[in-house]
This record gives sequence, structure tokens and C-alpha cells, in this order.
Amino acid sequence: MVIQKRTRQEIRQSVGYNLGALHVGAATSTPGSNGETTLLDTILYGGNDIYNGRYIWFYNDVGQSTNREVERRVSDYATGGTLTIQAAPATTTDEDKYEMWDGYSPTVINEFINQAIVDVTGQIYDPLESLSLHSDGYNSRFDLPSDFAMVNKIEMRDQMQWTSIHTCGTAFDSNVTSTIEASVDTEDKKQGTGSLKLVTTSADGGDIAGDTFTAKDISKYDYLELWIKSTVATSSGNLKIHLHSAAITEGIANSGSLEALDIPALTVDTWTYVRIALANPEIDTAIIAIALEHDTNLADCQIRLDDIRAVASATMTWETVPSQLWTIDKAARQIVFRTDGVSYMGNKLLKITGGDKPALLTSDSATSEVDDGYVINRATALTLSAFSGGPATDPDAKRQQAAFYHGMSEQAKRAFPNLINVRVAS
Repeated sequence: MVIQKRTRQEIRQSVGYNLGALHVGAATSTPGSNGETTLLDTILYGGNDIYNGRYIWFYNDVGQSTNREVERRVSDYATGGTLTIQAAPATTTDEDKYEMWDGYSPTVINEFINQAIVDVTGQIYDPLESLSLHSDGYNSRFDLPSDFAMVNKIEMRDQMQWTSIHTCGTAFDSNVTSTIEASVDTEDKKQGTGSLKLVTTSADGGDIAGDTFTAKDISKYDYLELWIKSTVATSSGNLKIHLHSAAITEGIANSGSLEALDIPALTVDTWTYVRIALANPEIDTAIIAIALEHDTNLADCQIRLDDIRAVASATMTWETVPSQLWTIDKAARQIVFRTDGVSYMGNKLLKITGGDKPALLTSDSATSEVDDGYVINRATALTLSAFSGGPATDPDAKRQQAAFYHGMSEQAKRAFPNLINVRVAS
């Protein structure tokens, strides 16, 4: 479904035009005095007091003025363009842009815009896709990425072009600094005969452990992938992977690597499959060494690495995991695979397709994740209904107009995409 992704400001102004209640203007000069309570716009017409009681909404660009996204009332108007308003956050200038509303509060319109979005939550989702999960042939439960509210498809990577950088079945032995002890762990591993175990003691920023090997040309690949586990939690960049075209010497991790790749944040004692985009693949034609660097001092810990490879992401193909092999545990926010599903996938990168709840619009620059036509018509209908009064106090037939715009919003809703195989997570 293609939507315009209008901003809250654009949607609100469209509602105002539907209501016939909006004038959009801009200050034409800066007041010589009383700028905190006066807005000057010589384009305005009409006699004294004609705009009294109307609402002013400043919608200046971000960084343009402190008079931004605030509502004020007009207390007086003088012929020639002088609007007296409630105190503005800052002295008005000729940069100020404003909306002037007749009978309707723009703050209320903003709320009705969000109410329109809330009304279809669960009927439409903002599409999401994630490659953050990786099966291993053992685990059946995986934490759902935090922004997903539903999942409707899971795929496993079927084929790709790749080359091994280091199997981690042998220990790093090139310039392992004295603060790091390298060995192979044959018990706690993800692939092959073992994982690389690095025990750190009082490691300082810049301390490394590395290994050299026969030159590898990885210039046709664009991602580095690996398993990693740490006995302490880390932040992004605390650990770095370096790829070198020269033998490793102490300090070269900072000065001589072709690739210096930040390891994302790691959860304590949890194997994590990491995908990192290569920064300079076109020059990675003769990689002969790899190193892990402690970019930041960490507490004494153990770090394990396994199955480090380079991958060409454009060559990846995917196979759908049958829907009967998985479900969603809402309470735990986890994807749960049946036993036969675990063995069916084996050791594969997973692609999760789903969506999150459409975001509410909390600023004028925020863009809608729901069809703009629906939001505009629904917010217009809600506004007219709220201001229509009873049958004897509706001379402008606002209820009739509300019914028209409600019908328009329902028509737009019928164009929403059909939701297939949706498993709700929250």
C-alpha cells in the first residue's frame, strides 16, 4: 500500500481546509515593541476585532524560532494586520509562520488525528523486516525484535555466496597481548569442532588478539558475519573486529587495518549472531590477518568467537518456514519453534517479516504510517461530531458533514492491505 506519508502539520491543515476554518499565514514584519504579545501580518484583511477569539498555531521550521508548535488565542485585532495574542514563548519575528483557526483548537485537531490512528491499530501495521535472528539447530525460542507488534512470515536463508575468514577451530596466535589468553573451547561452540576462547585480564583499550592466514580476496562481499559471546555486557563499539592486509603487530589494530568494524552491543552470556557491513570491500583484495580489539576497557571476562565469514548479501535467497512450525508467545514476546521446526531450519539466518503498531504523531514533523486520506477524513469526521451539538443546535449541519467524512474514511479503510497469517505479539 502506497501512502504519501504526510506530516502532522500537513494532515492538520488538510483537516482545517475540510472544515473551512483555517487561514495559513506568515508574519510580514517584526514588531518594534510588544513582540511577545503581537503578531504582524499586513496580508490580513477585515475590520477591527474580526479575528478576536481565534486560535493561533505557530508551525515554524525546526531551529527557525522558539515560537514553534504552541497554541495561543487572539485577544484583539486592529485593521492593518496587528494581531494581539496571548504571550508567545519568544518575541515574534518576520520568520514566524502560523495557522489561524476559527472555532477549532489545533491542539484538539492533533488529538483527533491520533485518535484516527488509534482507531485502526490492529487493522493495519507499519511494515518491518529484520535479519537479527539466527537459528542454530538447538534453540527453539528467540526474543522478538522489540519494535515488532506482529509477525506474518518467517524465512530462512537458503543460499548465498560466502567465504570463510576464520573457522575459530584454532586459537589466535599472532601478537596476542599479555592481557588476553587465546585457546579453543570444544564444549561451548556454535559450529565445527570448537570456538575461539579469549580470556581477558585487565585488558586496556587497544589490547588485541589476532591471527594470520593465507591471503583472501573478499572484495566481492559486503558483510562480515560471526557468532560471538561475552561474559560481560558490552555496548556497541566496545569490541572491534579488524581485517588486515599486513601481519599484525601490537598497535596495528588502530593504525593499519583495512576494516575496523564495531561489534554491536552484547547481552551477557548469550551467543549472538552478528552481521556487520564492510566499510571498504573494494580494497579488501588481500586480507591476511584478523584481530579482535578491546576498544574500551572491560572488566575481566571471556569472549568467544565462532564461524567468521564474509557474505555477499545480494546473492542471498530465502525459503519460507511453514507457518505450522512456529508460534508467538505473547507473554514472553518470543518466537517459539516446534521441535521439528528447529531441526528443519538447522543453522540458518532468519528473516522476520511483520510490522509495528502505527506510531502516533507527537510533533508537526512526524509523518503518518497510516493512509493519509483515511486519517484526514476520519479526523475531520471526529471534529465535526465533537462540535456539532444537539439536533437543535446544529445550524451548520455538522452532523451531516461528519457522516459524509466518516463514509470517506471507511472507503479509504477498505483499501487497506489484507493481513495474512498474522501472529500478534502485543
